[in-house]
Amino acid sequence: MIRILFFLVGFGLSIIGSIYLICYLNLLTIGYNFLDYVKFITRRVECYYFIIGMIIMIITINKGEKNEIYL
Repeated sequence: MIRILFFLVGFGLSIIGSIYLICYLNLLTIGYNFLDYVKFITRRVECYYFIIGMIIMIITINKGEKNEIYL
């Protein structure tokens, strides 16, 4: 049950982070190049939510697979 909770928290964080990443893509339309975009999103805390959420989901899924192999 706790794994499902962690998975949902990771999913929510990755959704929030991806929404910000997509919103910041509008910077490309006003003249920023892709390198400037990458530099900008690496300095924004809310963009790290995507990475943190993906890590939490991967850890949760991998723990579930390891338990099923040994059972």
